[in-house]
Amino acid sequence: METGSVTTPFGRRSMTLGMLASQVMAGEIKPDQSVDKWKLFRALCEAKPLLGIGDRALAVLNALLSFYPKNELAQGNGLIVFPSNIQLSLRTHGMAEQTVRRHLAALVDAGLLLRKDSPNGKRYVRRDRAGEVDEAFGFSLAPLLARADEIEQLAAEVMAERLHVQRLRERITLCRRDIAKLIEAAVEEEIPGDWQGLYREFRDLIEGLPRSPTTAQLELLLDELTGLRTNILNQLEIQVKSTKQRGNADYIERHIQNSNPESISEVEPGFETKQGATAEPDNDRGAVTAEKGRGKATHPFHQMEEEQSRRPGGRNDGGGLKSFPLGLVLQACPEILAYGPDGAIRNWRDLMAAAVIVRSMLGVSPSAYEEAANVMGPENAATVMACILERGGHINSAGGYLRGLTRRSEKGEFAIGPMLMALLRANAPAGRKVG
Repeated sequence: METGSVTTPFGRRSMTLGMLASQVMAGEIKPDQSVDKWKLFRALCEAKPLLGIGDRALAVLNALLSFYPKNELAQGNGLIVFPSNIQLSLRTHGMAEQTVRRHLAALVDAGLLLRKDSPNGKRYVRRDRAGEVDEAFGFSLAPLLARADEIEQLAAEVMAERLHVQRLRERITLCRRDIAKLIEAAVEEEIPGDWQGLYREFRDLIEGLPRSPTTAQLELLLDELTGLRTNILNQLEIQVKSTKQRGNADYIERHIQNSNPESISEVEPGFETKQGATAEPDNDRGAVTAEKGRGKATHPFHQMEEEQSRRPGGRNDGGGLKSFPLGLVLQACPEILAYGPDGAIRNWRDLMAAAVIVRSMLGVSPSAYEEAANVMGPENAATVMACILERGGHINSAGGYLRGLTRRSEKGEFAIGPMLMALLRANAPAGRKVG
């Protein structure tokens, strides 16, 4: 049985006020107080981040509890266990004795164990003539019993926090999906608005999240994404109300015909999609081109390009195409960076120089590339080459494919926007995703 007196540690180990406080707390255990040791151990495993202990310290504590003969920790059963370090090493699956001693010290420092050292520092027990324990020297489990309510409360807090984080991640995932699909719908329906800017803002929010975010960072991200989604919905609702007020059946029918039933991310490697298009081989270069069917050719980024033309970042090059910001092109097509001067692309001149190298590498003839530059403009031709390089494994003839895009650009049937948007989604960093 425990004597209830204060004991100091053996040898060089010093006495601390924390040890004294733990002994005082252990002395206040009620005679009828008890707790299931394994239930308490499970609560300890949950509460370990708040208690400042690690997995290996818990493994040592688990071994100590296995030496306690009863399932219920209670004052009447005695609360001291006295296994040797060799026995503890065996029950911790071969943990080194030095490591066992280190984690025993960590459990004492955390206030979960008390040392009751013998005069020579050994762990042993004295029994009476009836075989009952008279006095034992080893480790007292009394702090566990004294702090049982506190440990269970800490475990409940950790579990509540984990559930809160899980729900935050779920809501962030739903919000991300809503924003991406709403922007995609707005672009495909050619609804006026700075959808490229909103998409960049969306990606900046997602990519700004650390790999292991805190709860506060997740809450902030959710608030910002919710605000962005509300902004997008407001713009779309205004457009819907405007459409209803017009009551123009032809206007509504045009939007129905222009709507793409498939996601941009699911279209063929060319990235552009056209209602009613039929594919047939190009007799000259073996490329696959899309000829105009009954429906009108769609240009999902047409409005976005018009908005860009009013800003310094958007320019009208050849063939009626608008060039996109260089940063957006490089984000969508990072493969071409390796072909820039010194392995970097700092301006449009570097991109066009890299495109010439890529043209030669992919087997595109100088005449095909020159024709594309004349029709689309040199910047857009370089952008298209970067897109072709990015999806080179899906294109059988890069030269024929480029000629096909050049002809479509001459007819006003080709837009670069869908290509870049599809590649932006494909190259989005997976490691930054939530949920």
